Amino acid sequence: MPRNNSFAAEEDAGAAKATAAEKAFIKKAADGGMTEVEMGQLAAEKGGSDAVKDFGSRMVKDHGKINDELKEVAGKLGVTVPTKISAKHEAAIKKMSALSGAAFDNAYVPDMVTDHKKDIAEFEAAQKTVKSEDLKEFIEHSLETMKDHLQKIEKFDQAPGHEKKS
Repeated sequence: MPRNNSFAAEEDAGAAKATAAEKAFIKKAADGGMTEVEMGQLAAEKGGSDAVKDFGSRMVKDHGKINDELKEVAGKLGVTVPTKISAKHEAAIKKMSALSGAAFDNAYVPDMVTDHKKDIAEFEAAQKTVKSEDLKEFIEHSLETMKDHLQKIEKFDQAPGHEKKS
């Protein structure tokens, strides 16, 4: 059965493999995505305004979906995504978890503005360098969601008391 074995080897050789830059991007994106979900859960629980609580819930849903999509793309490229948040992000989550109400909102909202701007810039830079079509599609789709999040959270940042305007 040498033919079957060589056929399997040819299939493996034809499988998409991530470049070092793609692997680094996937790992960083996974860490950031898991952090967004954790921070969103905190916002939904500890936020002082309904707007922040609603935004937190949306972050959990949207970034949870993005994280699932990233795992799928990473799997196609033979990359294992981290399952644990980095120590740096864990420290930020711990700091935020000590806050609640208006104090939480006043820390969370500007943090989300800064974080989303940084993430958008990193995703746009990666979009120009990645080779994988699947990863390019993931980045494009994720950018749409993150830009929408930024637009919404920037409105909170402008609103006194971060209240939702009717």
